[in-house]
Amino acid sequence: MKHRAATAVLVLAALVSLPASAIAPGDPVRGEAIYARCQACHALGYDRTGPKHCGLFGRRAGGVPGFRYSPAMAQADVVWDANTLDRFLANPTGMMPGTAMGYAGIADRQERADLIAWLRQASASPIECPP
Repeated sequence: MKHRAATAVLVLAALVSLPASAIAPGDPVRGEAIYARCQACHALGYDRTGPKHCGLFGRRAGGVPGFRYSPAMAQADVVWDANTLDRFLANPTGMMPGTAMGYAGIADRQERADLIAWLRQASASPIECPP
């Protein structure tokens, strides 16, 4: 019985130490609704006030050709993936001081996971983002 309790404690400790995305993967359907907030400045297929999101995953920050980035973003040594997006979306100016993105961030971890799941799916879609 003691062995089972110790095992349960170890499993629980391991789960608590995992990133939220490993416990509760993002839901792209909910993420699409969250993306509506981003559309004031961003679009998938074209630049607006902010750069387009097509091809976002694996792209270097400040890497959309022809888009005029803030010096902070243009000089950032960041490649966008789920982890870097999660950190940035939680606190854009905290992760990248000097960024022109004047958004306060998304405090809710699950909302960030949902948005990232949708961005991953939509930014790689040949329908939404033709080659």
